[in-house]
Amino acid sequence: MADAITRRATNYAQWYLDIVKEAGLADNSDVRGCMVIKPTGFALWEKMQRALDGLFKSTGHVNAYFPLFIPMSFLAKEEQMAEGFAKECAVVTHYRLKAEPGKPLHVDPAAELEEPLIVRPTSETIIWNTYKKWVQSYRDLPLLINQWANVVRWEMRTRLFLRTAEFLWQEGHTAHATAKEAEEETLQMVRVYQKFAEEWMAMPVLVGPKTDGQKFPGAVYTLCIEAMMQDGKALQAGTSHFLGQNFAKAFDVKFKDQSNKEEYAWATSWGVSTRLIGGLIMTHSDDNGLVVPPRLAPTHVVIVPLGKNDAERGPSIAAAEKLAAELRALPRDDFFGYEPIGVKIDTLFDKQPGFRYAEHEVRGVPVRVEIGPKDIEKGACAVARRDVPGKEGKQFGVPLTGAAEHVSKLLRDIQASLYARAKAYRDANLVTANTLDEFKSLFPIEKDEGGAAGGLKFVLAHWDGTRETEDRVQAEYKATIRCLPFDGPQESGTCIFTGKPSARKVVFARAY
Repeated sequence: MADAITRRATNYAQWYLDIVKEAGLADNSDVRGCMVIKPTGFALWEKMQRALDGLFKSTGHVNAYFPLFIPMSFLAKEEQMAEGFAKECAVVTHYRLKAEPGKPLHVDPAAELEEPLIVRPTSETIIWNTYKKWVQSYRDLPLLINQWANVVRWEMRTRLFLRTAEFLWQEGHTAHATAKEAEEETLQMVRVYQKFAEEWMAMPVLVGPKTDGQKFPGAVYTLCIEAMMQDGKALQAGTSHFLGQNFAKAFDVKFKDQSNKEEYAWATSWGVSTRLIGGLIMTHSDDNGLVVPPRLAPTHVVIVPLGKNDAERGPSIAAAEKLAAELRALPRDDFFGYEPIGVKIDTLFDKQPGFRYAEHEVRGVPVRVEIGPKDIEKGACAVARRDVPGKEGKQFGVPLTGAAEHVSKLLRDIQASLYARAKAYRDANLVTANTLDEFKSLFPIEKDEGGAAGGLKFVLAHWDGTRETEDRVQAEYKATIRCLPFDGPQESGTCIFTGKPSARKVVFARAY
């Protein structure tokens, strides 16, 4: 368990992979670049999905489903889209296999498709081809549709959750009668992602537009949320795109406005994926294992009854069952998604108590309650919080009467504490470079892709606004402009790379 986890300061990349393995979140599959999401990892994704789905529906969106296969000609209709995804597409060219005596199973050459099909890298094209049938009048707008699905992007270098050839995600695709409506939607949805990241994931984010060099292919502009991981690298955690009329024109999606004039619809798209699980791991976890914010934890509380024999264990189990029932019976509210508190009772008495504690610690259960014979005598229990490992995080002698309410409050305290800790780390590592020498010192050339944790930062610096300079910085320092934060400094100045005028400072970082 914890002994099998590489320390962050030794090798952060290996630490991350060890957490995924030891916490039982996912495995590599026999399909190159793809993963098997294990029950614990999928339960975490389900929690995320339910919370996000509720936020989407509260803003008027509905769910639908579109095909996995996209005709190649659809992708070709949107030039920027085709260029952006061409190197990542998986292509289906045949529809049948052939079995012949004495020969291995092989593709039937006579079963070639008339047109190759792309395995969905994103659904803009097939959705907008469908919207052409659905949109005739301004009365048909807005279309506020979201899809929960899988996508395939043929990544060359993969890492579980963060970058895989196939991953799970949601993709919103909306159509509007005016540019103003579509831009309001674009902003609204990036704020929804911010709310989810900060209030559910306890992960502070910077919010703002991407540069033209970093925006989504086919978008007029892209808004994003960017989070800092514990090694100082950035994770793009969600994006929302204003697509203008690009897709409406490519797929001839027109409508009659209130004056009976024909117009092209205005579009947005927005999405987050299972890489959020990777972001959660790297924001909160420690050298002892996974740490999960309570609002997303598959199991909120594990109760560990203790005892050397059946005579001692019986009362401990009875007290554990009573406390579990009290926890599940507490009034439900939005903090837990109007679901009962998730409680597990660990009765694996064939294992030593320390081993049992460590197992739940590695898996990130937010609160552990221990009840033994001496606790029963006192009418009390011991309560340990996962975000503060060891004895410092353990509360001894918590009365069993009222323990359910105490634990419920503690879960809320842990959620707030995790956010405060992550924000304090991010803020302490958000620095300014006023000269090129300062910038160079903050982005040393990496010797090892999976090097030690720490050392990297988010760097605010003046940039002249050109793609040329942006590309040069990326090539020389492996740093990209993550976003132009809405709440960042707005003062004009001089680009530290070229000496040209700069409208504002932007955030540079190395990124996943």
